[in-house]
Formats: sequence, structure tokens, C-alpha cells
Amino acid sequence: MNIINQNIQINNNTITLSMKREDLLHPFVSGNKFRKLKYNILKAKEHNYEKLITFGGAFSNHIAAVAFACQEAGIQSVGIIRGDELADKIEDNPTLLFAQNCGMKFEFVSREEYQNKTSESFISKLNYKYGNHYLLPEGGTNELAILGCEEILTNNDFHFDYICCAIGTGGTISGIINSSHSNQKIIGFPALKGDFLKDEIRKFAKNNNWELVTDYHFGGYGKITAELVDFINQFYMNTQIPLDPIYTGKMVYGVMNLLANNYFPNGSKILMIHTGGLQGIKGMNKLLEKKKMNKIVF
Repeated sequence: MNIINQNIQINNNTITLSMKREDLLHPFVSGNKFRKLKYNILKAKEHNYEKLITFGGAFSNHIAAVAFACQEAGIQSVGIIRGDELADKIEDNPTLLFAQNCGMKFEFVSREEYQNKTSESFISKLNYKYGNHYLLPEGGTNELAILGCEEILTNNDFHFDYICCAIGTGGTISGIINSSHSNQKIIGFPALKGDFLKDEIRKFAKNNNWELVTDYHFGGYGKITAELVDFINQFYMNTQIPLDPIYTGKMVYGVMNLLANNYFPNGSKILMIHTGGLQGIKGMNKLLEKKKMNKIVF
């Protein structure tokens, strides 16, 4: 695995800022998706499941990663996609087109129906239609995903005082919390509004050395502003590190803002986790182009 901790220059000689390049794990199943799928795919194969079913939206990193991972493992994949209006727009959607080319079959459902995807009636319909299958939740977070994410931190990372990562469903940060040392502080940056994720994280996290900073969601999940685009592009120019606009870009913006406001004590060693998600940039750039905004460079 070509994973490196890349030092990033900042205008503060007393603070060390580094990034763990989990986006380099795999060209198509990168970052936290590689970690989350590792043991789930192994279990599906061990139990001879021929089909894996999961859920996601139009530009879902999870959908793209599952499609490729299942193709590699010789398992059929089915994506339950939020938004029935997307059924005839696959060719215009880089994520869905990639997943389809990997062999994933789609079932498009209305946004209202999608909200009930974990209900007993919805699951029963899946069981009736698809028979014996391995069911993976949206975002891939379950106990096996946490197990995989616990492998993000290694012995080489225990000298860091702060570990920062973006949050979607809470699985990645839970794994990081579980494998961290008690003297480390884990800081999560949710891509969604609100702090309801605390309850989700508490389901899996074994330690209490963490907190959420909820000020950098830029309007909520999937939302983006010109300010964030400019930051991501400037960061790429300065470091040659591409950032996705949904997760890692917001986290890095938040860390830099906290640094500027003296949030971290002098002498702090900070590690940011790059959780991948770069495949979503193409889809986001299409939306930015329609809005006549600057596109993301990567």
C-alpha cells in the first residue's frame, strides 16, 4: 500500500501539520471505502453470497467503490439509488456510469421511498426480489467496516496529538477513535448539518477522546460554495494534493481555519486523514459548470 504521511507547510513553526494519504490506497476503491469494504467483501465471499446490495445517491463514493470491489471479487452488485429521476440520466452521471461499467445493476427509487430503505417492508421486498444476498448499509458503516477503519492508524501515527477527519455516517471516525491512544484527541468534521452523528458514533466508538466541530459543513451534505472551491484549488496549487468537495475539502478548510484562530496549542502535531472520494469531483464539476462557477482542479 502506497500510504504516506505528507507534511504540509504552514505559517507556524511550532505546529506540525501532516496528511495521511488514504486516497492513495487504491485507484478506484480509495480511502475509507477501501477500509470499510475490506472485511465486508471477505465475509460475502466466505459465505458464498453471489450478490451484494447497497444504497447510495447520484454521486456516491460508496456506490462507485462497491461496484468495482464486487467486480474484482466476482460478486454481483446491486445499487438502490436515491432519486427515480436518475434512471434515464446514467450516461450524464460519471459515478453511475462508472458503477454500471463495473457491472452494477441499479434500482432507482423515489426520494420518499428511499427514506424508508431500512424498514422491514422495504427489506422484505429486497429479499423477495433478489433472494439470498449480502446487504450493506448506505455508506458501508457496520461492525466490519469499523474493524477495517481501525487499521487506518498505525504505530507510526501515535506521536500525533490531534487526528482530524471528515464525517459522513460516522464509521471512519469510530474506527480511528478505537485504534487511537488515550492521549490523542480525535476531531471530526461532519459534512452534514447538526451534531446528531454523536449518537451514531457512540454506537461503535469505545473511547471518549473525541469531539465534533460542526461549523464547516458549508450548508450541508453535497453543498458547496465558491469560497470552498477556491480554497480547494489553492490548496492543490500549494501542495499538489487534490481534495474532494464533499468531505476532505471541508475538513481541511476547517483545520486551516482553526489554526488561524489559534485553536491548537503551540507544539501540536496534527494529522489530517484524506479519506479519498476524488471520483466525485467530475460530477461536482458538472454541477459547478451549470451554475457558471469555477471548477475544481485535480
